[in-house]
Amino acid sequence: MAAQARMRVTALGALALLAGAAMAPAAQAQNYPITSEQRATAQQVASRGVPLSELAANAPDTYVVKRGDTLWGISGMYLKRPWRWPELWGMNLQSIPNPHLIFPGQTLYLEKVDGYARLSTSRKGAPETVRVSPRTRYDSLAGTALPTLKPHLIEPFLVEPLVVDELTLQQAPRIVATRDERMIMANGDRAYVRGPEGSPLVMAPGVPRQYRVFRNAIPLKDPHTGEVLGYEAQYVGRAELVRSETTTPVHQRDVARGKSSSEGRGEVLEGQADGTAVDIVPATVDLRGAKEEIRAGDRLLPAPQRSFNSYTPRAPQGPVDASVVSIYGSAAVAYAGQNQVITINRGMRDGMEAGHVLQLLTQGERFKDKTDEQRAMVRLPSESNGVAMVFLTFDRVSYALILQSQQAVRVGDRLVNPE
Repeated sequence: MAAQARMRVTALGALALLAGAAMAPAAQAQNYPITSEQRATAQQVASRGVPLSELAANAPDTYVVKRGDTLWGISGMYLKRPWRWPELWGMNLQSIPNPHLIFPGQTLYLEKVDGYARLSTSRKGAPETVRVSPRTRYDSLAGTALPTLKPHLIEPFLVEPLVVDELTLQQAPRIVATRDERMIMANGDRAYVRGPEGSPLVMAPGVPRQYRVFRNAIPLKDPHTGEVLGYEAQYVGRAELVRSETTTPVHQRDVARGKSSSEGRGEVLEGQADGTAVDIVPATVDLRGAKEEIRAGDRLLPAPQRSFNSYTPRAPQGPVDASVVSIYGSAAVAYAGQNQVITINRGMRDGMEAGHVLQLLTQGERFKDKTDEQRAMVRLPSESNGVAMVFLTFDRVSYALILQSQQAVRVGDRLVNPE
């Protein structure tokens, strides 16, 4: 029994490893070599499926995939532990890099043989058929493949959270004024921006035109040690650069008055090559997608290219013991539930990767035992409270989406390898 258990753990670890390596760059995958024995074991387990005991109570024998379905949702329909879906599908090494081979219109068949279950898109001996809606010729079938999760749950957070070091925002271009001198700006407003000293914000080939607007770098502290793990910048909106930062000569009448005619919009620079005094003319940006009011002093950082990530939900290959650092959205938020985002105190340096599924554990309540004459302090044991999936990683912290939770999730709650 012990040998079988070790083989089973090795197989699951290898499957998770193979899925992770497929989603990571080749250089990163080389850090986690797979032995020939692990590879053979993984192929064997993946080809035969999962034990019948792993099936959900009401797993259907057939199911027609619908638009709006997700890989995670279908896996949860069939499995008690959805992150084991590669085994259920009998994924081999060639198909793991592209696991989203399920399309609307396909019929899924649950096969049960010798105590194991597998899913297939065709009955044994019958050719596979895929029914899809008519579409233009240039649209590929891959575009209809099921996403892991509903896109609207994660996509907004792929550009919002930003963890930086203490100086990054301080050295970023900043909003200095608006066109009509309002203190607060919103969608459609025009604002004026200055780059850091010696690096004016200009429109040039290779220079970004799309920016994200941030405010306040809030320290993210480990809930147990108090160590600062990074600084989370508060996302407030987007900005498009429409005009470069420049300079303009100062009129003599303004010099005589001892100030610039555009007071509040520029400042006199001394020591020009020809001795001419000039005003700084800030760059111009148009504000869009404001999540809340944008203000003078807010900072701009280049927006990342839009990407549609395909996550492979899987158990981490190594042991994980993490804790919730914060609930994303507001410092005042103390509790989180399903489909909300949490920050955890483990990041890329700890082996966290997008797609890792973690089990949530409650933080046992600590209280005084009133049934004890000595009034001893006791702490209730931690209990399983659902699962979360990591979708965005930084050096020392990661962001995870709560997929399921029975109770509210709080700062300090633990996340461990799923059972």
